[in-house]
Amino acid sequence: MNTNYKFSLDKIRLAYTTQQNSDTDAKYIVLYRAIKNTITSHELPANWLLPSTRVLSKALNISRTTVNKSYELLQLEKLISSKIGSGFRVSYNLSSEFTPRKRKHTSPSKKNYPNISEKGIAFTENITLVNKISSTNLAFRPGVPPIDVFPVNRWKNLLNNYWRHIKSSNLSYSSATGLEELKKSIADYLNISRNIRCDFEQIVVVSGSLQSLYLIATTLIDKGDEVILENPIFPNVHSVFKSSQAKLIPLSIDDEGIKLSQLDRQKSKPKIIHVTPSNHYPLGVKMSVNRRQELLNWASEHNTIIIENDYEHEIANHDQAIPSIYSLDQEDRTIYMGTFNRLLHPSIRLGYMIVPRYLIKTVQALQEHSHRFVSPSIQVVMNQFIEKNYLYQHIKTCIDMANERYELFCREFEKISKKMTIEKKHCSSFHLVATFNEPDSIQLEKTVLAELESKNITAHALSKCYIDAPKTYGLIFGYAAVRPSVLKKKIQTMKGIL
Repeated sequence: MNTNYKFSLDKIRLAYTTQQNSDTDAKYIVLYRAIKNTITSHELPANWLLPSTRVLSKALNISRTTVNKSYELLQLEKLISSKIGSGFRVSYNLSSEFTPRKRKHTSPSKKNYPNISEKGIAFTENITLVNKISSTNLAFRPGVPPIDVFPVNRWKNLLNNYWRHIKSSNLSYSSATGLEELKKSIADYLNISRNIRCDFEQIVVVSGSLQSLYLIATTLIDKGDEVILENPIFPNVHSVFKSSQAKLIPLSIDDEGIKLSQLDRQKSKPKIIHVTPSNHYPLGVKMSVNRRQELLNWASEHNTIIIENDYEHEIANHDQAIPSIYSLDQEDRTIYMGTFNRLLHPSIRLGYMIVPRYLIKTVQALQEHSHRFVSPSIQVVMNQFIEKNYLYQHIKTCIDMANERYELFCREFEKISKKMTIEKKHCSSFHLVATFNEPDSIQLEKTVLAELESKNITAHALSKCYIDAPKTYGLIFGYAAVRPSVLKKKIQTMKGIL
């Protein structure tokens, strides 16, 4: 029996039985009133398929003529409609006298509910730190790769092939930390592309960097524990650790990366240091090899875990590779984070992290208590995408495209803007930073952002990346996902604003 039939039949049967017990009219009138009540009370929603007259008469043990008469009355009142071959469906006439009965609702005092946890309140309060991303505007949204060159057909073919040969046994639950074949492919890929050697069992497959950070914060951070963060930093990173009730210690950035010299004066005992050494976000500074080694030595002396967030490694290091902190680490105290969301497209929701061996069981337990696992179909297709060399080919295309669009953005932007200067770091990322030339530009930053938004142009505020008082004001533009013709038009739109 059609599922719609089953639901509507159960509703009508119950209503008919109830109505029959209190109504002495003819059966077709009783049935009519029963169905009418289920419709006007929204128990049967608009456009819902009703049982055929044959099915309903059999279920209620009444004649088909009785059902036909009831349906005719409902049609006259425009409560149901019928099309040849489509059966009877619920049809509301909003101009009719019939309005759905509202469910009675009382609003109890807040005292009647349990208190929200401290951590729950913290996450709610800090949601404003997270960058909300427009779902429609690509110009100039930071963090989006050249999605227009993603090989959709290749991915589609791999996905179709997966479902063509899937076995029912593969539709059950999957490993919380990821499929073994994908983890092995990621381990091989990192070895070749980044000189990172790890046991595939240390790899945890996640939906992206935010999930990685949430898992690590939940694994290691208790209220009041110290966490060292680069300043400025990803607002989302700031939000996760602040919401985890950690004590945040912001350190400034110089030409070699995070300024560890500031730590000597603070006598800190942090559990975690989070860094973006390949390409500091948002300023684009590369941490020097000496500073990386210095960071490892400091972390060893203070029993600290390092999070190496390598969010756009391939883009930042395609021309000059620098050893990762993870590859220099001799003590297994570095958590290495990577994501395919910023290389392929954000909707794929696929990333990974390499965790120290002593954390594997805890992280796995957290996965099984919350996110369970990433979709196996996506993992299998990603594994084949790597094995067939599609990933390497696509990265090369992305780098070429990003270089071209970076140069075009800089060239066109400099023509129209007298208030701002682009902080040029070659093409080290899918975003760039433009700072205001005036010394105190806090209001100017807010005004320009609002005017850009009114023109359907997206940018992020540089000031929002600072944990404490902003040192510089400016805008973060993502140029990589915008086609050249659109890029030129959008910059011309900004001309009157900038």
